[in-house]
Amino acid sequence: MRMEEGAGNEAERSSPAKTGVSFAADLEFRSIGFRAGGRAILAGIDLKVAAGQILCLLGPSGSGKTSLLRIASGVERQTEGEVLIGGQTMAGPGGFVPPEARGVGLMFQDFALFPNMTLIDNVRYGLRTLPKAAQREIALAALRRVGLGRLADSYPHTLSGGEQQRVAMVRALVPRPQVLLMDEPFSGLDSRLRDEMRSETLAILRETRATAVVVTHDAEEAMRLGDRIALLRDGRLVQSGTSRELYRDPADLFTASFFSEINTLPGIVKAGRVMGPIGFVADSPRSDGTPVTVGLRLEGVRVSSTEGAVQARVLSRQFVGRSDLLSLAVDGVERPIRARIRPGDLPDGVHEVFVSVDPQEAFVFEDSSGSA
Repeated sequence: MRMEEGAGNEAERSSPAKTGVSFAADLEFRSIGFRAGGRAILAGIDLKVAAGQILCLLGPSGSGKTSLLRIASGVERQTEGEVLIGGQTMAGPGGFVPPEARGVGLMFQDFALFPNMTLIDNVRYGLRTLPKAAQREIALAALRRVGLGRLADSYPHTLSGGEQQRVAMVRALVPRPQVLLMDEPFSGLDSRLRDEMRSETLAILRETRATAVVVTHDAEEAMRLGDRIALLRDGRLVQSGTSRELYRDPADLFTASFFSEINTLPGIVKAGRVMGPIGFVADSPRSDGTPVTVGLRLEGVRVSSTEGAVQARVLSRQFVGRSDLLSLAVDGVERPIRARIRPGDLPDGVHEVFVSVDPQEAFVFEDSSGSA
């Protein structure tokens, strides 16, 4: 009978074997375009991942994330542009290098373990050019690194989702690929296990110094994992940079809203200041009378029972653990304004309040299209 996940492997994890260091290389996309079925899937993608760096490809479903990953691996061939690994062209006008010759490791959503092979044989699969004794030694050390050495001769169907994820990870890493490509590797795990596996995966990637590209639609996951994030929308690159850059200086309303819930409010420039329906938002060099769009995070709505820019009425209040979620009615604003405050900041039973803007949590965009 299989032991419950995490039981009996404390000794393995307290002094884990080290996984081999990868031969990390740069990965570069130059002007990538991709069409399928007469439809443009990707257009004009320029990105570079430095050796040893973790890049998260972030975006909603259908934004082109997985297509870009498949192009990097060689499973798909772009219709425009060039893919380079370690400065060498893998796909482009000059030729095409097949997937097995690219030095790339792949980890899929469903883990794609071979059901008829034991765990150790699954991990050994990418080491077939080595002597059998060396294959077994390396594979067993990798399984021990993730606390599964005791299950080396078990089969995938006997494992939990988290254990299968670990096997898939080490199988992709043991050949020491130049680049590791991971397609939503945590999507099938529950929230508690997902947090644990993200931390463990990050530790292994740092230890192996692997260049990694991780596809995700979860902004928090991208911020936890990525040295850099590339945000895609409708097959185009919207913005790339560190998590702090995208969170604090979003290029447009779409980017701002992807990283946190926001209120979208009208604003206008008056005497060098952007004014919105709940008061001052930010200083602005724009001409007086210029209409703007304000993106205001829920945390950026200051709520007080005694002072603020304008009056508001509490329509609803929900306790969600670390915060209270408020829905507020403000004169002249069609939709309720949402706010997130700390529990206890507003006395229970209060319905008439004052609100204002925290400028640190507000973003001003030039027009209703949401461009900066």
